[in-house]
Amino acid sequence: MTEPRPSPIPLSGGRVAVPGNRWDLLDGHPGLPVHVAVVIPFYEQHAQLDLTLAALEQQTYPHELLEVIVADDGSAQAPRPQSTLAVSVVSQGRNGFRAAAARNLGARATTADVLCFLDADTHPDPDYVRRIVRLPSVLPDALVVGRRRHAALDGWTPDRWRAWHAGGPAPEVLDEPQWLREAYDRTRALLDVDHTSYRYVISSVMCCSRALFTDIGGFDESFTRYGGEDWELAHRAVCSGAVLQHEPLAVAWHSGPDWAGRDVAERTAAKNHEALAVARLVTDPDARRHGLRYEIPEVAVSVDVTGHTAGSLVATLACFLPLDVGIWLHGPSAEDLRRELRDDDTRISVGDVPAEVTSRCRFVLETRGRAVLAQAGVSNLVATCGEPGVGEVVVENGDVGVVCRSTWALNRTRRWTAEAGADAVAGFYEARRLDAAELGLRQGSPDTSLAW
Repeated sequence: MTEPRPSPIPLSGGRVAVPGNRWDLLDGHPGLPVHVAVVIPFYEQHAQLDLTLAALEQQTYPHELLEVIVADDGSAQAPRPQSTLAVSVVSQGRNGFRAAAARNLGARATTADVLCFLDADTHPDPDYVRRIVRLPSVLPDALVVGRRRHAALDGWTPDRWRAWHAGGPAPEVLDEPQWLREAYDRTRALLDVDHTSYRYVISSVMCCSRALFTDIGGFDESFTRYGGEDWELAHRAVCSGAVLQHEPLAVAWHSGPDWAGRDVAERTAAKNHEALAVARLVTDPDARRHGLRYEIPEVAVSVDVTGHTAGSLVATLACFLPLDVGIWLHGPSAEDLRRELRDDDTRISVGDVPAEVTSRCRFVLETRGRAVLAQAGVSNLVATCGEPGVGEVVVENGDVGVVCRSTWALNRTRRWTAEAGADAVAGFYEARRLDAAELGLRQGSPDTSLAW
C-alpha cells in the first residue's frame, strides 16, 4: 500500500517547512519575490569581478530586488565596481586567506531575505539568481548549491561575455569535477541525503535564507587558509536542520579549471591541512577515521545521574565510551559523582550539553535510570537514528530508557515550534521504538562492583 504523500508545513508570510529533506514537495512552486543579496568575497580580482558584475546585470531576476555586496579581503587596491545594479563594498584587513570572514562581513552589510554567495571568479548565467533563490525564498531551511561549470575565460571582457550570451562565440569549456556530477546524479540532486551529503555543497555557488544563515552563525572565521570552510558550514547547517538541494539549472562559470586541475604546490600537504582543519569541527565519522579525539563529538550523551552510584554510573558510561562521544552528567549529585570517578577523561563533564556541541554533533542521547546496553545495541540505536528522515529512536525497559535524537530534527524543531506549533513540527521527522531485549537494555545495579 502506498503511503500518503506528506504536505509542507505552513509558516508565516507564505513560507513553509518540510519533513526530512523533502524539498521535492515544492516542485513547481515559483518561489516568492524576495530581496536578494549576492555576496562576493574578493581579493585582487578586478578583471574577474568586472565580468561577474556584467553577468549579474544580465540576470532575469527583478533588478529592484537585487543588490550586490563585494567583501574585500584586504586587497592592496580596493575594488571600485561600476554597475547598473546596487553595489556596495565592505573591507577587512589582510590576515591570511579569510574568505569565510569576508562572506560573513558581506552578509552583515545587508538585510536581504536571501543570501546568494558567488566567488569573484565565478560568473553566472542569466537565469542563475532566479533559479537558485526559488527554494530558499519559500523554504527558509533550504541550503542550495548550483552547478559550477568551468571555461577558459582568462582575458574575457564584459563585452565579450555579453556577446556570448547574445549568441556569439563561446569559450572553451573545461572538465567539471566528475565526483560532483556523480554525487548529484546518485542522490537525485541531493534529495537522498546521508552523512556525506554536506561534501557536495560548494560556497562559490551557494544560496540560503538569511534566517538559516543567522541561526547557524554564518561561516566559521577560524579558517584562514584556502579550503574547508564551505564543508564546515554545510555540515553545521545539516546538523541544524537544513534541507539540502542541488539546482542544476543555476549555472555559473568558473574562470579556469577546478582545483584538482590546477598546478598547486605541495598539493598533499595543502589537502592534509584542510582535512585536519575540518575534522576538528565536522563530526562526520569519515573525517575522523584516523582516531584522533576532538572537543566536538559525533555523539553527545546526557546522563541523568538520579539513582546512580559511582559503580552503576561507570557501567552506564562504559556503554557509550567506544563512540566518538562527549558525556554530560546532570542531576543533584552530578558534581559529587564526577569527583568520585577520580578519572582524567576530558570527555566527561557536568551540566547541559552546550549549544556549540548540539550545533555540530550528529546525535544527542539521553539516559533515564541506571541504563546499561550491549555495545551492539548502542551501535544499532545510533545507526537507526542516522537513517534518512529518522529524528528520534526510543528504547525503554521499565524504569530505564535511552532516547537518541538526530540534531537536524532537534534544531529544526527548535527553530519552528513557536511559529508552526508543536503538533505541526512533529511531522518533521519519523520517530521509532526499538525492542529493549534486542538492544540488551537492562537496569544496572546500584551495587555494581568495579573490582577486578
